[in-house]
This record gives sequence, structure tokens and C-alpha cells, in this order.
Amino acid sequence: MPRNILVKDGDKYSGQYVATKSFKDKRVLSFGKYPSKVFEEAKKKGAKDPVIFYVPEKDRVHIY
Repeated sequence: MPRNILVKDGDKYSGQYVATKSFKDKRVLSFGKYPSKVFEEAKKKGAKDPVIFYVPEKDRVHIY
């Protein structure tokens, strides 16, 4: 199964929420500690329905 990379330079966004315009347009519009602020900033930058996701901290195990 091919991997779907949501964002390049993941280390840059480690431990933060990231917003992209869509799953196809993966340019980062905003990022930060609070998902609601990240969402609002992405909307202000023109994303109609931004994709928000969390980038786990490097070398830390996360169970979802």
C-alpha cells in the first residue's frame, strides 16, 4: 500500500497542529498548538474546508 505523506518537513511541525488547503493541496497554510486557531488562520488564508491534523512529537509513541 502506498504511503500518503500529509506534510513534508514533519520535524518542523513536531508536536503541533497543521492545516493544509486539502488532501491534494498539501501546502501548509498554518500551524500551531491550538487546532481552533490553526483552523481559523487557514480559513483567513482562503481555505474553504481546511484539513487539520496533528504531527506527533519525534521519537514519541502515540496510540490512537
